[in-house]
Amino acid sequence: MRVAVVRGVAVVSMMAATALAPARAQVGAGAHPVAEAQALDMAKKAIAFRSVRGPGNQTPQLLAYLKEQLVAGGLKADDVEITPVDDTAYMIARWPGSDRKAKPLVISGHMDVVEAKPADWQRDPFTPVVENGYLFGRGATDMKLDGTIAIAALLELKREGYRPRRDIVIEFSGDEETVMKTSEIIAGKLANADIVLNIDGGGGALDEKTGKPLYFTWQGAEKSYADFQLTVTNPGGHSSAPRKDNAINQLAVALVRIGQYQFKPEVSDLTRAYFVQAARYESPETAAAMRAFAANPADRGAIATLTANPATIGKIGTTCVATLVSGGHAENALPQRATANINCRIFPGHKPADIMAELARVAADPAVTFKDVTEGSVATPASPMRADFVRAVTKAMGQVYPGVPVFPSQSSGASDSMWFRAKGVDSYGASPVFIKASDEFSHGLNERTPIANIAPSIRYYLSVFTDLSK
Repeated sequence: MRVAVVRGVAVVSMMAATALAPARAQVGAGAHPVAEAQALDMAKKAIAFRSVRGPGNQTPQLLAYLKEQLVAGGLKADDVEITPVDDTAYMIARWPGSDRKAKPLVISGHMDVVEAKPADWQRDPFTPVVENGYLFGRGATDMKLDGTIAIAALLELKREGYRPRRDIVIEFSGDEETVMKTSEIIAGKLANADIVLNIDGGGGALDEKTGKPLYFTWQGAEKSYADFQLTVTNPGGHSSAPRKDNAINQLAVALVRIGQYQFKPEVSDLTRAYFVQAARYESPETAAAMRAFAANPADRGAIATLTANPATIGKIGTTCVATLVSGGHAENALPQRATANINCRIFPGHKPADIMAELARVAADPAVTFKDVTEGSVATPASPMRADFVRAVTKAMGQVYPGVPVFPSQSSGASDSMWFRAKGVDSYGASPVFIKASDEFSHGLNERTPIANIAPSIRYYLSVFTDLSK
């Protein structure tokens, strides 16, 4: 993903799952040792593939390995398609259902990862290591373990004789972490889907002291990603004869104005529900602000508190921040050109062009030109709070972690869900992995995820996949 998203890892004792629906013939109840071992083994092998964009990209080889596992588990070879794109590839695997007219259930993820330089890590990032209850390696959290758990759960369903009514499709894009070219292609090919479970989003939070699950959130929306380039050009000249129209100075003034600006705070049904529910797990000051903001998004005191906190400012509206700047061409010359990149995360419901126009008004200098240079992104609305999806994830979570609250959330990052939502397909972040905030190392050094997630995640997936494919 473009930014790290809190995902979950449970480090608590396993609780016995409640019996599933009679139509499942008790499929999913209790332990699933074969699937659990298979998920970890596949994850370790997947991490060993250096699936990073650029020279030596091993995403195609990784997908070929996953196809071998799916075919060995009972899928037909012709139903598992791997398509090369540039230096990467994507995979679409289909388990045909009994009703050929029913729209498919899609399980979505990606198998590319962010670059990781071995010299910076304590362990080689592409050598999987299980130590102290954690799986270490690039992709352990984002999101090779999630993907192999989902595969293991599907193959467990086949072993247990389950027959879906609708097709179950599992797909992995190959450049989600960069340009999302394969992500867009996949969404176009699967635009007839009934619903998408994006296992690269959502997840649970663990208590930092006790390690027990606090709550689980499913993701129903995400902010749009946008990059705007600001440029100022001047004739230049000798530095011994300065003029007021200095490109660097003009750009700097515009950047300061933008940095001091706050877009109008706002809420949606999803974020209001999140603030009300998640407030129970925050400090008293933050909790009070979240509740006040949910009740009145114009509450100045609540806005001030939430804006001052990096963990909450992105949840209350559009944010834009300068991320790159460049100017001048020589130490002893007046700058002929100065540029900057403004990265925005746009609240659902707004067009990037409107946000760029708002930034231009804030800059208040016609000498500063604006250009949308965004790649691999599209603005999309929130998915509806579908009763069948909410019921399925709430039921499954109740089976593996009884009593843990379940509520919606909105991601400040971007994922493959946007491409499905742009096609009018409801997509939801639904990863069952729990993690402590202090253990979140997606995109960073020494990425790791507790392997105690595997058993409950498989039981969760068995329940959700069944309920949504009937």
